[in-house]
Amino acid sequence: MEIRLNPGSPLAAIDMGSNSFRLEIGQLPQSRYRRIDYLKDTVRLGAGLDAHGMLTEEAAERGLACLRRFAARLAGFQPAQVRAVATQTLREARNRNAFLLRAQEALGYPIEVISGREEARLIYAGVAHMQPGSEPRLVVDIGGRSTELILGQGRTPTVAESFHVGCVSLSMRYFEDGRITRDGFRAAQVAAGAEFEEGLQSFAPDHWGQALGSSGTAGAVSQLLQASGVTDGRITPAGLRWCIARCLEAGHVDRIELPGLKPERRAVLPGGLAILYTLSAHFDIRALWPAKGALRQGVIIDLHERLLALQRQLPGDMRDASVADLQQRFDVDTAQAARVSAVALALFDTAMPDTDPEPRRELAWACALHELGLMVSHHDHHRHSAYLLANVDAAGFSQSQQRRIGDLVLGQRGGLRKIEAQLSSTAFAWQVLCLRLAVIKCHARGLADPKALTLRARGRDAVLSHSSTWAEANPRTLFLLQEETAAWARNGSLRLVLAEV
Repeated sequence: MEIRLNPGSPLAAIDMGSNSFRLEIGQLPQSRYRRIDYLKDTVRLGAGLDAHGMLTEEAAERGLACLRRFAARLAGFQPAQVRAVATQTLREARNRNAFLLRAQEALGYPIEVISGREEARLIYAGVAHMQPGSEPRLVVDIGGRSTELILGQGRTPTVAESFHVGCVSLSMRYFEDGRITRDGFRAAQVAAGAEFEEGLQSFAPDHWGQALGSSGTAGAVSQLLQASGVTDGRITPAGLRWCIARCLEAGHVDRIELPGLKPERRAVLPGGLAILYTLSAHFDIRALWPAKGALRQGVIIDLHERLLALQRQLPGDMRDASVADLQQRFDVDTAQAARVSAVALALFDTAMPDTDPEPRRELAWACALHELGLMVSHHDHHRHSAYLLANVDAAGFSQSQQRRIGDLVLGQRGGLRKIEAQLSSTAFAWQVLCLRLAVIKCHARGLADPKALTLRARGRDAVLSHSSTWAEANPRTLFLLQEETAAWARNGSLRLVLAEV
């Protein structure tokens, strides 16, 4: 299925953060960003993680109610125009899969859980596009349960890390019940410093010339400093000390009254200030300027580039570059990967001609990386490949998509019981069938005619056609295909049928 995208078509990003959920609708005519609409809801999802790492029902309901409101605004948007990403709270939540099923139903679009480094990359993409500059930069983004630090120059990030400390988690732990004390600030700064300590060399001040603060915490502190006449909007150590003193005078988050501070920001302000002050001390940040861009703009820019790359067949999708990098890093036999890919995609195109482009691309990436685990061991290499794909840092990919591709690679050989749950998805069943058939056809690692076999869907039957001439010339491959029909007969999600034509 071909995607046709007008360069000015509206695109939507949903940022499911630990403190707030945000919906941004924008467009990029001539690559210039223009905001169409922006909705925000302080959901405090991160505050809903209990002591066992489970998301409480109360927090889940807050999130679902917000997503239903976003869904109403997105009425009429095609799936290709929308990308929803979830961050640290759903990286941590042990019951995230159950919540994501309900959340996707409420929103009406897929939701991707992204890694900390992928979040950092997208934050930098948003900042770099919205606030161009050639000077080496440090970008700081303080979220509810994580803080991202990124070094970059121009549009290119060079170092990106995510640290497990945020304004919600720190406020809940060290300013319990909203009480603000000097001891609380001291303990919060020590805890934040322990997290940031491993980044002291990577983000040292000699690596950057300008520091920018992205997203809520930096923006809120910048606004209150400017509104109070303390600074011109830049966040300085002296300005932070002034803010901390005002919080201590208030003694409780409910009594914080500062010009420019929104009421919903009070509860997490002490934790945010502790992080900002720790960063300024550890990394010698004398002035942190508020940035114009954030994660949500980065998601829209990344989605725009993906769609243009797909439409024009031009470089631009970061995931293709990540796949090529992984092939090189793990010394993948690229000739074999290309043979398997050609066969698998030819089968998929005849079996599923009207499917969306993304499942086809996932199949192509699975083919490209299906032998990744050979670097670890030849024995059970498909299991090693699946583990690596589910856990490696791969720019452009969400954790959710990496796991899907890992599951595909896990299913490339052997019994199907190990992926039985995933086979309940019809799209996944066809993807893994095409991969398995291609691996069988190319098992001799020689030239393979992608047109020798044809796969068509007939209800739940997958009809694999071949000529009698081909069967006579390839008896061993035919034997393996007959064994494959038995494997699918035992599983029952699809029925593989061999047909001679």
